[in-house]
Amino acid sequence: MARSEAMFEDENYPAYTMGRAAEIVGATQDFLRRLDEEKLFTPFRSAGGHRRYSRYQLRLAVRAREMVDAGTALEAACRIIILEDQLEEALEENRRLQQDRSADPA
Repeated sequence: MARSEAMFEDENYPAYTMGRAAEIVGATQDFLRRLDEEKLFTPFRSAGGHRRYSRYQLRLAVRAREMVDAGTALEAACRIIILEDQLEEALEENRRLQQDRSADPA
């Protein structure tokens, strides 16, 4: 796979500028800055210091925007999303360990 194709496949590749990210998320640039302040994610920085966002970060931002639009405080929304993400990672690790355990002929 060519390098450029790999970048399109990588959900963590920082492909979107702040303006484009805000447009995709349906939020303001200030909203994206506040997500960074709340530690939901840290945008990548270009060589010139401009924020760049990945598809994964945009999905988190959309989730936060939806929660805020439904009346959840931004700080609470970010914390909930962080905890959901941590839970999903723990469940995935548990699944891997269970598979390893069943595959191990002890």
